Amino acid sequence: MDAQMDPMRRVRRPCAACRMLRRRCDDDCLLAPYFPLEEVESFAVVHKVFGASNVIKMLQVVEERKREDAVKSMVYEARTRLRDPVYASAGAIFHLQKHVQDLLEQLALTRARILESQGQANELLSSLMDMQYHHQPKTTIFENAVIENGDIVLDDNILGSNLIEFPAECYWNL
Repeated sequence: MDAQMDPMRRVRRPCAACRMLRRRCDDDCLLAPYFPLEEVESFAVVHKVFGASNVIKMLQVVEERKREDAVKSMVYEARTRLRDPVYASAGAIFHLQKHVQDLLEQLALTRARILESQGQANELLSSLMDMQYHHQPKTTIFENAVIENGDIVLDDNILGSNLIEFPAECYWNL
């Protein structure tokens, strides 16, 4: 009879922890949900750093709904401890904090440069406005002209014809 057909002969695949520890993986194996057979490397790292009995003790203390996060944290910490035995994950945190500090300094410098550029632009605009104001003609034949909605309007008494409108840009070029 086939093993899949007979429920009595059903063979359960061991989890990564039980396979590595060479023990029988029972239905109540605490490590099986968190270290499936495909995760042998993850369990090997955690086992090397913390030991299997310590991992089991830590998981027993943690609430069941938080165990998956605890296992992920243990795997991450174990990997960082193998990479950096002295600082482990604290080294990564310090590195990231330094990077954030450097970026904040760059941001402050960039903001200062933007404010400086805006000040220079305002000065230039002010200078251009002053130059334009000082170069306007003092007397023109259009002294009786009226500016309406940005256009110069001359009435027919000035030129002896119908109403004439000049755009404001023309006025500045006189």
